[in-house]
Amino acid sequence: MLVPDGSVGPVDAVLERDLPATHAGRPVRFATTWDPADRHRVEVATVDGFVRARLGIGAQEEPTTADWLSFTGQAVLELLAGPVFADDEGRWERLRRRLTWYPDDVWRHLVAGAWQQLEQELPLVGRTGSRGDDLGSRLIAARLAETAVRLGLLLDRVWAPYAKWVGTVFASSPSGRVAPHLARALAAGDWREREAGLCAALEGLLARQAEVGVPAPGPATAPFHDRPFAGVVETLPGAVAPPGGGRGPLGVGAVEQWVGAVDVLVRPALRRDLARAVVGS
Repeated sequence: MLVPDGSVGPVDAVLERDLPATHAGRPVRFATTWDPADRHRVEVATVDGFVRARLGIGAQEEPTTADWLSFTGQAVLELLAGPVFADDEGRWERLRRRLTWYPDDVWRHLVAGAWQQLEQELPLVGRTGSRGDDLGSRLIAARLAETAVRLGLLLDRVWAPYAKWVGTVFASSPSGRVAPHLARALAAGDWREREAGLCAALEGLLARQAEVGVPAPGPATAPFHDRPFAGVVETLPGAVAPPGGGRGPLGVGAVEQWVGAVDVLVRPALRRDLARAVVGS
């Protein structure tokens, strides 16, 4: 519930006093894993406070390049998803329009960065597997499969939710057509089959990239020099420098592309610090 400035405390007190003990057979007041208090769980905040708690910036602030790179898909979805029942001043609608998707130069930078990450590790699926390190090969394949899923959502202009839902959202998006190839790679008992599934998925994602109007010279994969392993073609998206004159390397991209720790991803101030440290303000 979003309320005017100065109203958070009074409204919260009224809810605590007047809400019934149960609704539709379920308790209204309960403890959570992050708060042992037995109290109502209606979040009461101002518009600015609610947005700042997700993005680290105020509702009326125009995001900088570093801000865009600090956002997570889940944080944005907490502002975009779900119905709005009242927006008398239109502030929420303006915010939602601003957050519809990344600016084009930031988007292309993130797409290029995902391909860069794929290029750096695809040959290792075979190199580890061929030396008998099947566990290592599986770990690398799993990491590449996640990068491929997030690349697909980028190409589809779909904000990625947190881990619980990312597979579900991907399966229903246009790039989700490569999901069977990724499933094949993850289930494979042999590194060659694992590598083949990943390569097929990447070819499908490159085709999707062409569909959305991003240069997509093919094929996506080719032999890794003179070795019996697959690699991503080095010139795949071409170099796309960090937008806005940022100084970060191509493969870093958004914080969400290189940080997996939940305790970082749920803290917008920390994410912004990391983004600014890498790409500048």
